[in-house]
Amino acid sequence: MPLIVTGSIGIDSVHAPTGTATDVLGGSSIYFAAAASFFGPVRLVGAVGEDFPDHFLETFNHFAVDLEGLERRAGSKTFRWTGRYHENMNERDTLEVHLNVLAEALPPIPEAYRDSQYIFLANTDPGSQAQLLDSFPDRRLAVADTMDLWIDTQKSQLLALLERIDGLVLNDAEAIMLTGATNLVQAAEVIVAMGPRFVVIKKGEHGSLLVHEDGHLALPAFPVRNVVDPTGAGDSFAGGMMGYLAAADDISIRTLRTAMAYGTIIASFNIESFSLDRMKQITRDDLDRRFEGFRAMLEL
Repeated sequence: MPLIVTGSIGIDSVHAPTGTATDVLGGSSIYFAAAASFFGPVRLVGAVGEDFPDHFLETFNHFAVDLEGLERRAGSKTFRWTGRYHENMNERDTLEVHLNVLAEALPPIPEAYRDSQYIFLANTDPGSQAQLLDSFPDRRLAVADTMDLWIDTQKSQLLALLERIDGLVLNDAEAIMLTGATNLVQAAEVIVAMGPRFVVIKKGEHGSLLVHEDGHLALPAFPVRNVVDPTGAGDSFAGGMMGYLAAADDISIRTLRTAMAYGTIIASFNIESFSLDRMKQITRDDLDRRFEGFRAMLEL
């Protein structure tokens, strides 16, 4: 089924114990779209500035992302983020962030996208997320991501969005920040009570937690020996999860469990390089082989 995403499209500079990558392609919707494309077509809605490098478009083409909804906006600058990871690679500091075009209105939704059934609102402000959601009243599944910035500065708008979506994806610190709960299970249950049918809490190297109206599930991370850059791990996880759900056209908790496992596998590849370099090297067969190893690892 058709899958559409909106979110940040950016130029990143990353400082990690493993090295530095300057002015590379990044942004939540980019990692999401690349990961989801292993399962089927992905439509992208977003804007970049006139400073967006032409060679970045080659990456979109590699993953066969539909770019009819991408607007290169004259007079604007592309979203930029600079961060530094700590030695343990689980924590990072944002050194610089320039919203630029991300603070402007979304481009119009192309008419060809109007039949999209699976909607993912990647990390951007709740107002832009709600704007995209308004265009798809007959959607089958709508899931959103968020972050500490929006919880801190636009909480009321975020809470209004939660009443309208089916699922929320966020990390452990954000779940605690949003709810004030003392542990993650409590936090997830509070979020489900806010409106979504399910919440997926990302826990980095400790895996992920699903709290669904039909049950609970916890998955470990896939063990990776060579972690180079964790940037985009959560977005690629979400892309794998949503890509699998859209391809299966099934939103049961059983299928969601498999979808989360595929998201875990794609994220494990993504962190093996800076930007999307590692994902550009792999195929669906590579994903399936690692998935089978993950499934064998979980047999009890």
